[in-house]
Amino acid sequence: MAEMIDRVRSSVKLVIHGKDEVIDMVLCAILAGGHVLLEDIPGVGKTTLVTAFAKVLNLDYKRIQFTPDVLPSDLMGFTMYDKNAGEFTFRKGAVFTNFFLADEINRTSPKTQSALLEVMEEQKCTVDGVTHVIPRPFFVIATQNPIGASGTQKLPESQLDRFMIRLTMGYPDHNSEVNILKGDSHEITDRLNPCMQKDDILRLQDMVEAVNITDSMLDYIVKLTEITRGNDLYQLGLSPRASISLLKMSKAHAFIMNRNYVVPEDVKAVYFSVANHRVVLSTKAKAAGYIPARTLSMSFDSVPMPM
Repeated sequence: MAEMIDRVRSSVKLVIHGKDEVIDMVLCAILAGGHVLLEDIPGVGKTTLVTAFAKVLNLDYKRIQFTPDVLPSDLMGFTMYDKNAGEFTFRKGAVFTNFFLADEINRTSPKTQSALLEVMEEQKCTVDGVTHVIPRPFFVIATQNPIGASGTQKLPESQLDRFMIRLTMGYPDHNSEVNILKGDSHEITDRLNPCMQKDDILRLQDMVEAVNITDSMLDYIVKLTEITRGNDLYQLGLSPRASISLLKMSKAHAFIMNRNYVVPEDVKAVYFSVANHRVVLSTKAKAAGYIPARTLSMSFDSVPMPM
């Protein structure tokens, strides 16, 4: 299994240069069964990253470019009358896939954004009173432009909380950008070979779930989320769902590090990605010029690591 993980990482790195940490975080989220929010300016490779993962994981992949006229029925599907069959039939929407890319999710209406809540949490959707199950494995990777960019709609906290992690790719360094210019990333992506099958991913997810974690580490994870609640730096702290995400991501990180147990360094490696989109700073913190990266760093450092 370790060789399989290494092949996935190596294959994606052929397309995405200089972003090894981002690749590892996305891989951890997939192994943990979570969803990913990629927030960054246009043109840094967000969509290319997702396409590369879909290719090497050999998953059924669908993409919707979110615009103001995208409707919930485009995502979930709809019921229509089939005159030939003489009955109503259900036409599946775009979420009936394994790997769903919601491209520029914050350019569509809040109503359409909210349509994803049930499917992201429960891997099923309800249309006209009938519940339909989404095939496993199922992942949503959404991209969004920075809040305040022209034509964007802010995602509600309830939806942000359903993303296991939020990542920012950022600009590549000089040498990585030179390597980008040397090759055609789209052509390379088309030539990528699958490294896994669906059953492999489900088996790996079960192995990640079985990674060992001590009670002291569980206590540490809860303290890291509790420190953000009732704290004058935060208007909104980390929810219990954030604790669960931190646990799952820590296990996944231990797994890709070829360990079957969680250590504090695993929690540290994933903490910011899990927490940064879930907290809302207080007016006091904003007035003092704080940003989430700084307050979360302060909160993390204030909790002693278990021995």
